[in-house]
Formats: sequence, structure tokens, C-alpha cells
Amino acid sequence: MHIHILGICGTFMGGLAALAREAGHKVTGCDTGVYPPMSDQLRALGIDLMEGFGADQLSLQPDMFVVGNVVSRARLADGSAKFPLMEAILEGGLPHTSGPQWLAEHVLQGRHVIAIAGTHGKTTTTAMTAWILEKAGLQPGFLVGGVPMNFGVSARLGQGKTFVIEADEYDTAFFDKRSKFVHYRPRTAVLNNLEFDHADIFDNLAAIERQFHHLIRTVPGTGRIVVNGLEESLTRVLHVGCWSEVRSFGATVSDFTAVGEPHDFDILMHGKKAGHVQWALTGVHNQLNALAAVAAAEHVGVSPEAAGLALGSFENVKRRMEVRGTVAVAGGQITVYDDFAHHPTAIRTTLDGLKRRLQANERILAVFEPRSNTMKLGAMKAQLPWSLEQADMAFCHSGGLDWDATEALTPLGARAVVSGNINDLVVSVTAQARAGDHIVCMSNGGFGGIHQKLLLSLQKE
Repeated sequence: MHIHILGICGTFMGGLAALAREAGHKVTGCDTGVYPPMSDQLRALGIDLMEGFGADQLSLQPDMFVVGNVVSRARLADGSAKFPLMEAILEGGLPHTSGPQWLAEHVLQGRHVIAIAGTHGKTTTTAMTAWILEKAGLQPGFLVGGVPMNFGVSARLGQGKTFVIEADEYDTAFFDKRSKFVHYRPRTAVLNNLEFDHADIFDNLAAIERQFHHLIRTVPGTGRIVVNGLEESLTRVLHVGCWSEVRSFGATVSDFTAVGEPHDFDILMHGKKAGHVQWALTGVHNQLNALAAVAAAEHVGVSPEAAGLALGSFENVKRRMEVRGTVAVAGGQITVYDDFAHHPTAIRTTLDGLKRRLQANERILAVFEPRSNTMKLGAMKAQLPWSLEQADMAFCHSGGLDWDATEALTPLGARAVVSGNINDLVVSVTAQARAGDHIVCMSNGGFGGIHQKLLLSLQKE
């Protein structure tokens, strides 16, 4: 089968492309705004990428067009279609489907699907779970919304029965407004946490809770729901109705708990020590991610002891506190990180996790752009000062915002610097940086290549 993927460079659609290619299908695709690591991964697989969404791509004559949720019926200022290829597909009555639907029909059918859902930590927890199963010899398939460094690819079919998938609550396609995860039919479903997000498609938290309950409805009676016991929102979701085994983690009365520091802790199962984790990751959020992964893996026969040992060699995911480089300066060095955090809670937990590992004389310089649809709408701007409390200085790229970032960050006083230009932001950060600083760049996009620009700028000082 030849499939042509619209929006192929998104993390999900790129992973789908890799799976389809591995399964023997011919795969081509198109997108705009292409940037690594996904573009590099696709080209390495021999997948032809086309820039833009021109109707001339109909000449490829694929058997199926697989449509990503970046595609819409939007019109440009001159009245022309923003996605002329999609208009041509509809006009011609050509076969098309969504990414989640194609995946469900061609990859997930017949597998033991472990779906990892939640507002935060989906990518990391999916990667952790896949690595635990890999080390246990289960040869899982997986699709991760990023590139796990233990595997080097975001997706593979795997040889075993299990398939671990990042289960996103974002909508499926412009013609299917259900959350992606309702297509996956998991036998093990992880509900990692649940906060308000995606203000562009959800009116409120209750609307997201409803979608999470749709996911619960798809889990069989012999399946397992792994739920964060600290989240009131998830308690509400379960109270609507649950027909599967429930295992909780995180709270003191949960089935799976942790004792110790986030980088070195015991795993307790039903109050008794069952395993141990010692690793390089930071933050309570990653400790909770680990418990979720351990509980999911236990459902398919991997002991917490084996899971803990596997996590000791877990190398995290690209763009999750990934060190992009260090620069030697008088008195020490400056470290530059790349992180995917974009929701206020994720920003706070990321910075808090780093702060716990630093010495008293080391500082955090947080460099971020409110790039997600939710942040662009300004729905969470009031939470930004709270999210940045652990930063010694905060640098915000305000380009493209319809709200005043300077005003939103007023509570931070002189600790906050706002710029509408990436290059000006680099100059501001460089002027403030000193030995012992940790510069954390946070965005769910490419951030204009700011990481390399900072490293080059710092080297010149």
C-alpha cells in the first residue's frame, strides 16, 4: 500500500510514517516548517518529504491519504484554501483517513496496547514503559511523541505482543473531533495526570475529563487502569464509571509508591519494597512517571524489581532536559539544555527538578516561548510567574503573542526579560550568563535554533 501523509513531520505522524515504512508500505508525506529531529529521522528511513500542501501532490496517486490534525479547512486572507491538497482530496472523493484510525486498523489490531495518557509526562512515561519491556525481553512495539535515546527512533513495530503508545487527548482530525486515544482500544491504560490544556479545542477541564472517560470505556474488564492517586480530576473521571481493574500510584495509600529522593528511591507495591530505582533523571514528576511505568509493566508480567533495574539505564527522551552543550568560561562552565516544557505545570516541575540537583552557587536561567495553542491564547498567562519561581532569571520570547508578556511577568520584577526577537533574546541571555549557570530553553517547537545560537554567542564572550 502507498500512503501519503499530510502533516508528516509532527511527532505522532512521523512515528506513524516510520511504522508504516517498517511494515513494508510505501510512504511519502508533506508538511511545512520542517525541523529536526523528526525530519532527520524520516529522511534516514528513505521517506520522501514534500514542502507544503499543494494539490499537485495528487499526481502521486497513493492508495490512501492519511490526514494529520494540523490540516484544516481554513482559508487565507485572499480567500484561497490554506490546504489545497485537502480540498482536492475532498473534491475528488479520494480515500482518506486520520492517523489514529489508520494506526488502529493496520498496527494495533490484535496487540496488547498499553496507552499512556495525561496532560504531562506522556512521552517520557511511554519511553520508560517501552524500555522496561525491552529489558524484560518482550520486544515491544511503540510509538512515542519524541525520540527515546535508548532506542534512537520514535516508533517501531516490535516482535512481541505488546505495543506501547503515547495516548494524546488532542483531537483526531478536522473531520473527527474525538480525542486521538479513543481509537487505540488499550488493555492497559495509564492516566498520568489531568489538568486544563488545549484551550483551542476544549472549553474547560470538564470537557477533557469527558474524553478521558471515553478512553476508560474502551478498556476491557480484564484490562487495567493505572491512575495517579494524587489527581482529583482523575478521581472524578473514575467515579463516572469504571469496568476494569484499577491500580493507583503516587499517593501514600496507593498501590505503587516511592520512598526516597527522585534520583534514588525504593518502589513499594502494596506498602512493601518491590524494587529500586537509581538514575540520572531529576524531579518528583519523573519519579511519578516511573511509578506509572512500573505499574503498567507489572500488568504484562514484569516485576517491579526488574522494572526498577531497567529504569537505571533509562536515558530519557530527546528534548527532555537534553544537554545541548557546555561552554567553558572563567570560573567554570555554562550548560545549555533543550526541554519540551510549554504548559505552566510542566515548566515548574522541570525547573524544580533541576533546582534540587544544583549547588548553592549555581543558577537557573529559564528561556521560554509561549508557543502552544493554549499559551498563545493567553489562557494560562497568569500562571507563568508561579511556573518560573525556581528560575533565577526568566527570558521570554513574545513574538506572535496577542497578549502582553511583560505585564504577565510583572510579579517577577527585574528577574524577567521579554523580547519579541530571538536574536535580541540571545544577546540578553548572554549578557547575564556567568559560570555555574544552567540555561534551560523550553518550547514545543524549534525555538528558532536558539540553543545553538546561545552556545555560539557564549563562546564568543
